[in-house]
Amino acid sequence: MENVLTIILGGGKGTRLYPLTKERSKPAVPFAARYRIVDIPLSNSINSDFKKIYVLTQFNTASLHLHLAQAYQFDSFSRGFVEILAAEQGFSHAGWYEGTADAVRKNMHHFKNQNPSHYLILSGDQLYRMNLKKFLSFHLENDADITIATTPVRREEVYRYGIIAGDDTGKVSKFWEKPDNKEDLRDFDSSHRIPDIEKEQGKKYLASMGIYLFKAKVLEEMLDSNYTDFGKEVIPSALIDKKIYSYIYTGYWVDIGTIKSFYETQLSLATEYPDFDLYDEHAPIFTRMRHLPPSKFINTTMDRTLTGNGCIIKNSIIKNSVIGIRTIIRDGSELEGVICMGSDYYETATQKENNLKEGIPHLGIGRHCHIKNTIIDKNTRIGDNCRIGVDNIERTDGDYGDYYIKDNIIIILKNRTIASGTII
Repeated sequence: MENVLTIILGGGKGTRLYPLTKERSKPAVPFAARYRIVDIPLSNSINSDFKKIYVLTQFNTASLHLHLAQAYQFDSFSRGFVEILAAEQGFSHAGWYEGTADAVRKNMHHFKNQNPSHYLILSGDQLYRMNLKKFLSFHLENDADITIATTPVRREEVYRYGIIAGDDTGKVSKFWEKPDNKEDLRDFDSSHRIPDIEKEQGKKYLASMGIYLFKAKVLEEMLDSNYTDFGKEVIPSALIDKKIYSYIYTGYWVDIGTIKSFYETQLSLATEYPDFDLYDEHAPIFTRMRHLPPSKFINTTMDRTLTGNGCIIKNSIIKNSVIGIRTIIRDGSELEGVICMGSDYYETATQKENNLKEGIPHLGIGRHCHIKNTIIDKNTRIGDNCRIGVDNIERTDGDYGDYYIKDNIIIILKNRTIASGTII
């Protein structure tokens, strides 16, 4: 049995997902009503029986630590674990990760203690369900030093990825990190390896998914250097004397590392037949067990909507939305195209009495609110008669105090209060 060590790259400050990463690391951002983003790569690894897992991150790690500690507890016979390795200072390095490869190198002394045969590198901000055992089998069959997971893409998409060129066996001869759309890419046409159904969609190039499998000694040797990034430095330099193969994955795969993709991808999960199936019992998405009560809907209409546990929604209309745990939505409210992350707690009767005395809204969404095209972060108080994203108002991206606007999506910040009658 191969001893595969999984390393999940949690990213840096998470600027593309800001302000959702203002108080938490990117892997800890809530996702799909009851999960966190980090649950996706973790579940792929666990479902493939790779249960020795490290998550590398360096910003706002407190909530991520809590989530992993409460969600991923293996029995004493499995030898499995999930551990965070936050950036740390040591005698040999200053601390902060300077790139994907640098993050791995600075923790190599931890990894070597596990005596792995292979290192599996996963990204922490992608949505996919992949049989990583097949990925390993392909790697072993070809006796590869490095195997890159790739997916077919169209010509207009190549600027976002590293693309590869190779022969019919999958052996890689060239790698180009994020080429400009105006470049001559004839040498990278991989139509000869791409399935017909993908070619019919105009996909002729193979893009790196940021998922790598290394022989342990090869990665340790490659990182005995000053390389800081896998795509820009490690992979191109390895082409000189290493056997690199590309493994083609044609299933659903999307980067959820930006506000727009994060928003659109989640709403798509609430459709009748989404491309990514949360209900596949053979490859579940694992997360923390919270032991919350079931959600309760009173005289409420819901359509194309996901809800987490513990919600109470009364006399409302919810369409095309994702409603997170412990969300309270009061009489007469209408939500469409809304991602509401819910709350960390329920308010007590005493707390609600104090709210009335102080003139602040209760936790959740008040009466007769109309909200569209909005992400509502956790523990938010929205008063009665608010109109958010509904009226035809010209909105410019930027910071507006209690909320941000990005890609024309309104983001209400965590722990903020929106007064009754507010129009955004």
